[in-house]
Amino acid sequence: MTSLQPLDTQSIQYSASTLKRAERAIRCLPFQLPLLAAMRSQSVSLQAIAGQKGVEHDYTKRPLSELAIDSGLMWLIQVGILRREVDGQGITDSFRLTPLGRHLVEKWENQGGTLPPPSFLDRLYNAVSRWFRLPF
Repeated sequence: MTSLQPLDTQSIQYSASTLKRAERAIRCLPFQLPLLAAMRSQSVSLQAIAGQKGVEHDYTKRPLSELAIDSGLMWLIQVGILRREVDGQGITDSFRLTPLGRHLVEKWENQGGTLPPPSFLDRLYNAVSRWFRLPF
């Protein structure tokens, strides 16, 4: 039986494997903690993350293409960390954190304000997980 980890401010409980997979997904992507912290309080558009703007906002370490960013953000949606914003006309290009994402951001902010670097095994497991979830 999998143990459940309660969230401090939420009544939602996640399994240890869900938390581990979510942490691994965030740490293996090229995004920085300030991006996730911004998504906690407001929606952040794809254009604010892409290219040099992402580096200027400290959302990424290096300029990334919209395609690379979209792929990473979609993976974080699948893992349960992000959700896409919706307006009156449908889905937008903006993203926000889910309760799971907020929990992880708060945890890392309390542990020094940076994302822990992924290990080689973290990168391997994350790559395999993403590969098997891609549509054929």
